[in-house]
Amino acid sequence: MIRYALHCDKNHEFESWFQSSSAYDSQVKRKLVTCPICGSAKVDKAIMAPRIVGKKGRGPATAPPEPAATPAPEATPSGPTSLLMAQERELRTKLKELRDHIVKNADNVGERFANEARAMHYGDKEHRPIYGEASPDEAKSLIDEGIEVSPLPTLPEDRN
Repeated sequence: MIRYALHCDKNHEFESWFQSSSAYDSQVKRKLVTCPICGSAKVDKAIMAPRIVGKKGRGPATAPPEPAATPAPEATPSGPTSLLMAQERELRTKLKELRDHIVKNADNVGERFANEARAMHYGDKEHRPIYGEASPDEAKSLIDEGIEVSPLPTLPEDRN
């Protein structure tokens, strides 16, 4: 993945991630990359300091400064969705669909999640799809015991 600092023809600055430089070129050519502030499809890469990794991947030798955020004009609606690019919206949609599928097709066992998962793993209870709550320590303990668990995707709008 490549993060590019971008700017539109009205000098609004923003950034976005792309699979590769050719993916960026293709999306710009098809006018899929637009300014989140004014909606302009006339977008170019801004000058950006590269992130240089030190020997053997021990971390960045230099850290580039974060680009300054350009405030949105008063008339532009603000909020997390106004800054999302098409790929980010698609990913959020897929995560929401996954979470909704799990919630619809599994039993919510709440705080009993770790105990229920263990009981099913060791054959004390019949296997069935479940979801619930577990502390980070409980989740780590389940994984250490060989019990497969995954966090349920949570999106920013779920926290309201």
